[in-house]
Amino acid sequence: MFDYTARPELLKDRVILVTGAGRGIGAAAAKTYAAHGATVLLLGKTEANLTEVYDEIEAAGHPQPAVIPFNLETALPHQYDELAAMIETEFGHLDGLLHNASIIGPRTPIEQLSGENFMRVMQVNVNAMFMLTSTLLPLLKLSQDASVVFTSSSVGRKGRAYWGAYGVSKFATEGLMQTLADEVEGVAPVRSNSINPGGTRTSMRAQAYPGENPLNNPTPQEIMPVYLYLMGPDSAGVNGQAFNAQ
Repeated sequence: MFDYTARPELLKDRVILVTGAGRGIGAAAAKTYAAHGATVLLLGKTEANLTEVYDEIEAAGHPQPAVIPFNLETALPHQYDELAAMIETEFGHLDGLLHNASIIGPRTPIEQLSGENFMRVMQVNVNAMFMLTSTLLPLLKLSQDASVVFTSSSVGRKGRAYWGAYGVSKFATEGLMQTLADEVEGVAPVRSNSINPGGTRTSMRAQAYPGENPLNNPTPQEIMPVYLYLMGPDSAGVNGQAFNAQ
């Protein structure tokens, strides 16, 4: 496990947007960031899930989060602009962006992968991630110390059979992370890095590995040290790096 212990007020006064914040790793990250002082913007497509996370953060007495229902699969360019305008009006800037939302799509040989399924995975995992990054970058540049964290995978670092669309989308994720890192290096107070969470006890993992005993994998909460490290000031100057949570 990534070795890092965050101080309690690590993210005090920071505004951090988390995609896919309704469950799994996204929900764990949102609650963890809030527990360390951040105002967390909970973005996801299922409002009921987001509200549940919101209620938990409120009940714990952490800074009041915001719920942002937003469907990355169907969102149009003008909706990203409206999202950025809303964040600017309400919060003034953005200190962190965790790209956590993604879908697996069918695990099948490329020959049997339909174009429709391939494009759906690309839409959520790549196109939407690009749109959010490019649209929110001006707000991140208004921060004194902003961090963009991309969620990768081992299959986005070395290709593996039957991971077609998902694997390709994660290679693209690493590419976007590196491209952004090179563009902001020495130019803007923004850093860009990726995390491979590894096998984690989530419903997405269970979908990908139905035969696996989930108890052999750590919970989302247990892999949070690297998520805290990259979102906080202790990783200032770390840019363009690919991290493993485990």
